Amino acid sequence: MVDDWQAFLDSDAPLCLTVSPLEQGLILKDRPSSVTAVQESEAQTADDQAALLEIKATPPSEKQDDQLALFKTAESLEKQADQKASLAVISETQLFGERVAQRRFRKKTTQRDVDAIVRDLTELTISAPVVHEEHGVGRYQGLITLKVDDIEAEFLHLEYAKQDKLYVPVSSLYLISRFTGIDPEHAPLHRLGSKQWEKAKRKAAQKAKDIAAELLDIYARRAAKEGHQFQINQTDYEAFAQAFPFEETPDQEEAIQAVSDDMASTRHTDRLVCGDVGFGKTEVAMRAAFIAVMDSQQVAVLVPTTLLAQQHAQNFQDRFADWPVRIEQLSRFRTSKQQTAALKAIAEGKADIIIGTHKLLQNSIQFKNLGLVIIDEEHRFGVKQKERFKSLRSEVDILTLTATPIPRSLNMAL
Repeated sequence: MVDDWQAFLDSDAPLCLTVSPLEQGLILKDRPSSVTAVQESEAQTADDQAALLEIKATPPSEKQDDQLALFKTAESLEKQADQKASLAVISETQLFGERVAQRRFRKKTTQRDVDAIVRDLTELTISAPVVHEEHGVGRYQGLITLKVDDIEAEFLHLEYAKQDKLYVPVSSLYLISRFTGIDPEHAPLHRLGSKQWEKAKRKAAQKAKDIAAELLDIYARRAAKEGHQFQINQTDYEAFAQAFPFEETPDQEEAIQAVSDDMASTRHTDRLVCGDVGFGKTEVAMRAAFIAVMDSQQVAVLVPTTLLAQQHAQNFQDRFADWPVRIEQLSRFRTSKQQTAALKAIAEGKADIIIGTHKLLQNSIQFKNLGLVIIDEEHRFGVKQKERFKSLRSEVDILTLTATPIPRSLNMAL
């Protein structure tokens, strides 16, 4: 080992290895001939690059000791070093005009759900269900020290069905994921050595394929079916927009324009508006509702809770106060008499905007001319309601508002 280049040149060492790429070349002194070396990975491109730079790469010649030679393999370079030929080292930068990018081969890893990865042992609690990538669902029973080949090491103690035990080295923590789904206390444990886990994975994969096929069918029907092209009265729309008491943000303006463009086209609208609480998603929905109502179409606003339904009803009443728009609310805060009257108005087309919880999805509710469905906070609805949303997408225009979109909706939006 030497401290610098000068120390290497002054030594008798025939070969020097560096830990970083050379920026400039060098010539070994007191040798009668010259040899040029390039990296083996760049040998195949040397002639091409040299042609571009109008430099000709010359093969080695025994008769011309003073000629620079290009060695395409490390073996030929080593042979010359043994023959004590002088050595000129030309860097990549000098030879090619720029540093050539090195190819790095990285082992491909299977993508996993970030939220499911266990990063630290402190995230695990005793008796909590966990999922082993190869053995399935078991319960974490703490750490245990075992001696393997006279070496003590810590292992995760996992308990499976029939009290089967599995000890996982702490170094293999990446194989363990959190269990998500049903109540942890009722998590179905798999049995070691059985085919349960493999069957469960195949079943889940098949279900994912079925969902993908269903979504493909829904969007194929949407593409084949021409949607309602809303007619926008610009004078009325501008008057409604001017009544907004705040100045629109750039993102809000962009979202409003995108939604109105969708509604003015012949294709079905399926727009996801994603923004944090207080960023003006409701105003985007109100502008869309105004366009639909002014074109004699009914609007259904679906919310996950009764309290949110009441809040939206009040906001819509205030925003549409200067317009001949009838707004109805369906929730448990309304009496039976009020709900009966609202249902009748919906069926007759007298109710323009209907705000309610999942009750709006019941088959008993008949809309006369439903043109737009606005879904607020989709992730807070149940599985059955989300399945109903999927079928709605092939029938009417959909506008989804959320601060935290479900993965499927976000993926389809992207």
